Amino acid sequence: MINLNDRVALITGGSRGIGAACAILFAKAGADVALVYRSHDDEAQAVKARVEAAGRQAILLKGDVSHFATAREHVDRTIGELGKIDVLVNNAGIWTYLETGAGAEAEWDKVLAVNLKSVFNYTDAVVPYMKKAGGGNIIHISSTAGQRGEAHHSHYAASKGGIIAYTKSLATELAPAIRVNSVAPGWVDTHMNDDVFADEQFRREAEMNIPLQRIPTAEDLAGPVLFLASDLARHITGEILNVNGGAVLCG
Repeated sequence: MINLNDRVALITGGSRGIGAACAILFAKAGADVALVYRSHDDEAQAVKARVEAAGRQAILLKGDVSHFATAREHVDRTIGELGKIDVLVNNAGIWTYLETGAGAEAEWDKVLAVNLKSVFNYTDAVVPYMKKAGGGNIIHISSTAGQRGEAHHSHYAASKGGIIAYTKSLATELAPAIRVNSVAPGWVDTHMNDDVFADEQFRREAEMNIPLQRIPTAEDLAGPVLFLASDLARHITGEILNVNGGAVLCG
């Protein structure tokens, strides 16, 4: 029922995890995909192959998402090679440790640059094209951390809280032509969490703290992103869609 035939999606952080799952699911729904990634060449090529196996086009865009010039170049290349951008998924992100009071300014700056500034970079670059085309759809990946905070990861929580505020601001600023929403996961079984989930006891405790008692896969997040990108969600904008198994309940 969800149909993205002949639409084009630009996805940051597209070589693995949630971004890769979105790219593959979007292709199965009929979309061509531009994949932004930083360093995982083999994995990016593998995602591209799966998109093409679904009968759709894929292009790879390598670079640092925290640089505005990179975002502008990627948007221009996508328009040039795929003809347009109907959907932007701002997914690129990192999660690191930060102890407040330790003087970790560089760590704060790095996480805010990748997680939050990149969202501005790609959004600001793509909006003029979407306005000219008469519409578009922007989806940001935020986090439950942006809603409840996260000790020793305050920089990550701040970046995701910024995405939530940015989503709500843009929803009214860019309406009615451009819809802007966010998907907010909790724990997800992706490469980002490999180190913490290597501790089997920690993983079991995390599962038990989720009412649905499972750690979701990247595909569990890609489905809600696809829904928001589709016409089934045509009257939804400014929404923070929580996909966390009931671990954080907020309206």
